[in-house]
Amino acid sequence: MARCTSCSAPLPANTNRCLYCNSRSDVDLHAKHPYRVEKSATHRICPNCDKPLQTIRLKMPEPLFIERCQTCFGLFFDKGEIEAVLQNSVSNVFDINREHIDNINKDRFRKHQKIRYVKCPECRRHMNRVNFGNRSGVVVDQCIVHGIWLDSGELTHLLEWKKAGGQLLHQQHAEELEKRQKQKQNVLPNAKTDYSAKTGGDFGSALDVDIVAAVAGLLDKLF
Repeated sequence: MARCTSCSAPLPANTNRCLYCNSRSDVDLHAKHPYRVEKSATHRICPNCDKPLQTIRLKMPEPLFIERCQTCFGLFFDKGEIEAVLQNSVSNVFDINREHIDNINKDRFRKHQKIRYVKCPECRRHMNRVNFGNRSGVVVDQCIVHGIWLDSGELTHLLEWKKAGGQLLHQQHAEELEKRQKQKQNVLPNAKTDYSAKTGGDFGSALDVDIVAAVAGLLDKLF
């Protein structure tokens, strides 16, 4: 049985929150990568505090450089960097625990957080609010060109989500959507072929003739 990393009390199933000391335990995670500060200040600006971000180097198999705010502890990731951190921090996940995912999102839900649109640390244009993955419970701020901003605590939320099988659930959902799209694409050509066979002509041409006939009939009634 897993135990709380703070008070060593047994942790209930499907949760990372201790019922005794109310602290959270990142069970079996290696999220706390050693790091060092590479630059104390950069040209990138924190969207929350409006201060220069610092560059930190995460000590991973392949060193990763990300930006961090020294005041609010928000993080800015270039494209693909969040996925790299998740890959190196959480491994050996083979099952989807939907109950645990729901409990993680419930525990970490910020009831009083106001919805706001913040500026990209690089280009200073307003970013889009995007759900990260299926049922992750994390809405990230994304600049399509430069990267993703995470507020303090959201990275750990994503790590817990992946450990509970969230990324597997997201992949499963994406595969289902792709399958449905392929089915729709197969249905449309068949529909055109069937219509052409019945009318003895091209689907598009027959449709144009029908529209012209309908308009002509309407004009006859009006005049």
